[in-house]
Order: sequence, then structure tokens, then C-alpha cells
Amino acid sequence: MMDETQPLLQDVNLVYDERQAIVPNKDIVDFDPNGDEENPIEWPTAYKWGIVSLLAFMAFTVTFTCISVVPVASRIVDDLDHGHASKSASVLLVTIWELGEAAGPLLIAPLSEVFGRYPVMNVANTLFIAATVLAALSQSSTLFIVARTLTGLAVASNVLNPAIVGDIFASEQRGSAMSYIQLAPLIGGAIGPAISGAIAETMGWRKAMWMSVILATACEIAFLTCFRETYKVAILRRKAARLRRETGNAALRTVFDTEDSRAKKVWDAMTRPFTVLAGSGVLQVLSIFGAVMFTYFYIMATTLPDILESLYGLSPAAAGSALISFSIGSAVSVVLCNLTLDRIYVKLRDSHKGVGQPEYRLPLVIIGGFTLPLVAVWYGWTADAHLPVPVLLLVVVMFGVTLMIGFLPLYAYVVDAFGLYAASAMTAVIVARCLAGTFLPLATGPLVDRFGYGIGLSVFGVASLLFAPIPVLVLRYGSKWRQRSKYTRDE
Repeated sequence: MMDETQPLLQDVNLVYDERQAIVPNKDIVDFDPNGDEENPIEWPTAYKWGIVSLLAFMAFTVTFTCISVVPVASRIVDDLDHGHASKSASVLLVTIWELGEAAGPLLIAPLSEVFGRYPVMNVANTLFIAATVLAALSQSSTLFIVARTLTGLAVASNVLNPAIVGDIFASEQRGSAMSYIQLAPLIGGAIGPAISGAIAETMGWRKAMWMSVILATACEIAFLTCFRETYKVAILRRKAARLRRETGNAALRTVFDTEDSRAKKVWDAMTRPFTVLAGSGVLQVLSIFGAVMFTYFYIMATTLPDILESLYGLSPAAAGSALISFSIGSAVSVVLCNLTLDRIYVKLRDSHKGVGQPEYRLPLVIIGGFTLPLVAVWYGWTADAHLPVPVLLLVVVMFGVTLMIGFLPLYAYVVDAFGLYAASAMTAVIVARCLAGTFLPLATGPLVDRFGYGIGLSVFGVASLLFAPIPVLVLRYGSKWRQRSKYTRDE
């Protein structure tokens, strides 16, 4: 596994070999190997799980805000455009969030690797609140879509949460923390549509948006007061600056310091996700796989309300509540990942003479990769055959189970494989996921209109099965492939 003491890409000209640490350098500032309270890995367990709870709170708020418009998208467009709603506009209103999320991490992740997680997270949260206020005040669907794009742009949790978990937890403990964080957005995804659907029928959709503003504001207050910097590089640089002031020794520095200007560091950090992606074949294929997998969420989210309202005659509130079934399935898979992800890793590590590999996170991904397309086909034909609502909701539950099993451990793999480059690598995964989630669902409408739900979704299912062998190949050959990239090479 990659040594997390390696420098970031912007410091690529400064080579640090842990084996050279045998010869001490009195001017190099690092954590005390005998114990250092500033080292995030050594923070009290209770506080680290408190940070996880904060991250989960923000993940809940983000998902609540994103998904709350799903069951009322058509009503919002109809209201803002004075009765001239279009299907493509209502789908884009839901999925455009992902386009913002595709662009945001390209700046958020690099900035966090230059300035640290704390300032970037708090600034992004503040912008998220402002964009949500703009959405609540919008007077046209165009402005609302712009506001949704800006809201997605300001989301820091998706890319920074896994990186922060990597900052504060040892490798064999990250799976449980990641699973816990992923449980929160599932709750938000369940509550958001149910609440917005009910509110839309009584007080109007804007009230749901203001509820998101209140949640996000409370979350940001918690971050300002309870969150601490977790990024090793930022902590050590701050420690070196403090020691220079206290001792007067201007030569004190960290192994990550260069003479580059801050502007150059930011630019290098902004381009790093592309550099990391271009330099890692493993990341490329897994980003494509993850993008295809996650697209199914928006396919389901944009088709289920229409199916329930047009084919089954349910109200928007009832259609919104039906999305709880997806969250139930997702929660089941998160619990399953929580119980098994670290155990699978430890068991595979022990069976290979105690040598751990990031690839040991992938067995569950393989299961999800082969089962999710089959569930999608089942979902389409269930709607086409107009089977009872409980049967349809059971399929949606299975959607949640298989999607999260195929997607969640992928994050843990990226964190393990890329170490200090985790935020940039996660950015590559998220950008691919967001671009696919924004535009691929737009093809669902024409396919369904032409062929029906059964054949239309079967096309997606068969196509995505072609990508299912990717995690199998990475599990088998990934440890060798990773040696070709300096970002994932074992030391």
C-alpha cells in the first residue's frame, strides 16, 4: 500500500525517502514517532468519531437538499414557467446538480491539499448555503437550474469526506467509518422526497428549500466550532511556522515544503486530479465503472415518480415517500459493508502473509457490478407489466442494496490505494460519476417513450454488464498495475 508520508504532487521535485529518516535532520519538522497529540491518527477515538458524525451530518444535509426536488421537479418547472413544463427540463433540474459536483471537486480537492481541509470545508459550506437561498428565491426554471448547479458546485463533502477519513483512521478502520458516513445521505435521501412531496401539496415547494437552508446553516455552525484540521501536510506546515516563531530557527521546514508560490501550488493542485487520472490506469477503469454504476441512481430517481404517478395514480407525496424504499435497501447494504468490508480486508490480508492490498476492498464491488444491471432490467419489466406497487418497491429496495454494494467499497479502495493523493483521486472518480449522472439519464425518456420501460431499461442493463468484469480484473491484477503509477506504487 502507498506510504502516506510521500509528498504531494506539487512537491514532486522534493524527493523524500522514509529510509533516509534513519539519518535525522534537525531542521525537518514531523510528528513525534513516540506519540504526538497533533497527529490526527493519534487523536482520541471519541473525537475522531465525533468528526465522522459531523461529516455524516453534512452528507445528510447535502443529500436532503439534492433529492428533495425529485418528486416535485415537474411541479417546480410548471410553477416557474407558468404551466409550460417540459420533461427534459424537469429531468435536468434533478440531474444538473451532478454537473456542479463534477466541477466543484476540481477546485475543492486541490485547495484542500494546499490550504487544508478546515478552511476549504467551511468556505464551501457557506457557498452551499448561499446557493440554496438563491434556489429558494428563484423566479424562473433557468435561474433555479443555475442555482442547483451552484449548489452542486459548492458541495465539499463528497470529495473531502473520504479523504478526511483517510487522514484520521488507520487503513483497517476506514471501512467502518466510511460506511457510517454513507448511511447519513441515505436517510437524507429517504426523508427529503417524503417531506418535499408532502409540503408541495400544502405549503409549496419553496418551504422545503428553506428547510435545507436551515439544516445547512446548523451544520456549518457545528463545523466552525467543533471541526479541526485533519490534513497532515497542513498541520505540519502550521507546526513548522509556530516553531520558527518560537525558536527563531528560520531553517525549520517540513518534507512537503518547496519554494513555489502559493498561486503555483494552487494551480498545480488544480491540475493534479487530471495528472493522477492520466497516470493511473487502475483509476481510469474504476472511474468509468463507478460512473456507470451510479448513473442507475438518477435513472431510478427520475423514472420512479413518473411511474408511480402516471401508471399507478399516486400523489407526489406518496411518490416521494416511495423513495424511502431505495434508502432502506441502501441502508441494508451500508450495514452489510460496515460488518464485512474491514473483515474481508483483514481476512484477505492474513491469508497473504499479513500483507495488505487496497484490492482487498473489491469483492463486494464485484457482486454489485454483476447484480445491479439485472435489478435494473427487473425494475423496467415490473413497471411495464404494471405489477403491484409492493413488488415495484421491493425492486427499488434491491436497487439500493446492489448499487451501494457496488459503489461504496470503491471509495475505500481509492483512499487506500492513493494515500495523500486520495482527494485528487476521489475527484477523478466523482467527476466521472457526476458527468454520467447528469447526461445519461436524459436518454432514459426517449428510450422509454419508444420502447417502454422494459426494453428501454434492459438496454442500459445489458450495456452496463459489459463493465462488470472491471473490478474482477483489478482484484486479480490491480496490485501489479498499480506499480506502473507513481501515485499508487508500493514502497
